[in-house]
Amino acid sequence: MDDAFYEIESKRPFSESLIWQLNQHYYHDSGIEAWSKNIVPHHMTSNSKVGKTYAELIFAILKDQKDKKEIIYILELGAGNGRLAFHVLKHLELLIASTKEVIAPYCYILSDIVESNLSFYRSHPQLQTYFEQGVLDLTYFNGISSKKLNLQYSDKTISSGELNQPLIAIANYFFDSLPTDLFYIDNKIISSCSVAINSVTNPQGMNAGSLIEHMELAYSKSATDNPIFKDHLFNEIINEYKEVLSDTYLFFPKKSLECIQNLQSISKAGLVLLTMDKGYHEIENLSNKKEPEIITHGSFSIWVNYHAIIAHCKKQGGKTFFPKFSNFHLEIGCLIFSNNSETYTQTDAAYQQFVNNFGPDDFNSMKHLAYFNLSRLKIKDLIALYRLSDYDSSFFIKLFPRLKQVSKSISILERKRIGQTLENVWNMYFNINENVDLAYELGGMFYDLAFYEKALTYFQYSINVFGNKPDIYYNQALCYYQLRQDDLFAKTMDEAKLAFPDYELFKNLDQLDMN
Repeated sequence: MDDAFYEIESKRPFSESLIWQLNQHYYHDSGIEAWSKNIVPHHMTSNSKVGKTYAELIFAILKDQKDKKEIIYILELGAGNGRLAFHVLKHLELLIASTKEVIAPYCYILSDIVESNLSFYRSHPQLQTYFEQGVLDLTYFNGISSKKLNLQYSDKTISSGELNQPLIAIANYFFDSLPTDLFYIDNKIISSCSVAINSVTNPQGMNAGSLIEHMELAYSKSATDNPIFKDHLFNEIINEYKEVLSDTYLFFPKKSLECIQNLQSISKAGLVLLTMDKGYHEIENLSNKKEPEIITHGSFSIWVNYHAIIAHCKKQGGKTFFPKFSNFHLEIGCLIFSNNSETYTQTDAAYQQFVNNFGPDDFNSMKHLAYFNLSRLKIKDLIALYRLSDYDSSFFIKLFPRLKQVSKSISILERKRIGQTLENVWNMYFNINENVDLAYELGGMFYDLAFYEKALTYFQYSINVFGNKPDIYYNQALCYYQLRQDDLFAKTMDEAKLAFPDYELFKNLDQLDMN
């Protein structure tokens, strides 16, 4: 660090540092724009493939329950933009419709600490059907302090010990933003770590996002008291680390474990935790860690010590599922905090099939391979990749320029398959106010494929979201021309010229031969 710097905060224990408040302030200030403006990365965490994976695991958990009458609640922690919930609900709906087996009823709960996000979910047109069906609700939930669920749509409170069915919780890129303790371990000595926050830029007047962007952390170590924690299980875990780790900085997820304990208390039947994040679940990956890197992206995040969370579950007699093979991008785990965890046989099988055999981590590798070889992909390659992604809309947009290139010369069969693909992509699209007008792009593609009625449908979808614009009128008129619907062509042209009298391309339509 340069000699000249500005002190934002003097030395404090890592878990009590200002950085955690800054993170929370950032999300409060940004709301949905944190994702709609693509500041906080979210595609790896909220794509259709991830939603399908969670849906398959939830479907298995529902089948493992003996009680088929009482509702099972599925709580998504820190739901962010709501896109993951939409994907999970879509896929779960299809899975349940495909079976004749009696499945326990469920209700998915969107939770967040940002009230504007909760308002976004409640008013979102694509979620209304789920609210009305009783399979979706929402609640304010703070991972550090909340101990009950106040469901806002159904106006119902779920307090400690009230549920007889297990609670399913989804912690999808959630634990990486909760305050964590930091220790340094060497020669069987545990030191507590503190951090000071400095900046080489004057922080006066900066908002939370700017402070995060410019902050530089200075770490220091000091001897710890023994026992370190009030909870005896936490002490057991940290003392076991002391015996096997050396020369390493270690995140200890005390707040995450307390959050899990609060979730456990809600149901008498235990907790099933589904979680995905960057982190480590094997002990060998925790040794020789240097001063931690804080990853900034509008907000910031850290890697998650899943090994400690697994140990906490097992010490209570629970069962855990984590990848058997080395993973390259992310961890995805299932932890069953229950005395009857051995009865979750369907869940075990689902985890092996949808995570261990091929899961979201593998899909991320395939994404990078597709991007690298984009110019060489053919129609059949693109369609296979879209299917592999479970028709994820963001992935579709990435490959879309290539699809337009190769679709200029196609067979009748390929034309049909592309049309089916476009409809499936739209079915899995969830609008978070991004700038991309997917409906317009799909409408244009349907026009190029000579599916003119379909094109008109998607141009109308675009109008519903973005309002009318001259390009829409132009393309609608072309569709009516191709369909020989002269009255609608003339009507559209009259409306277009009245709304956008200076749009030059309308002159091209005046020259069309109407005979």
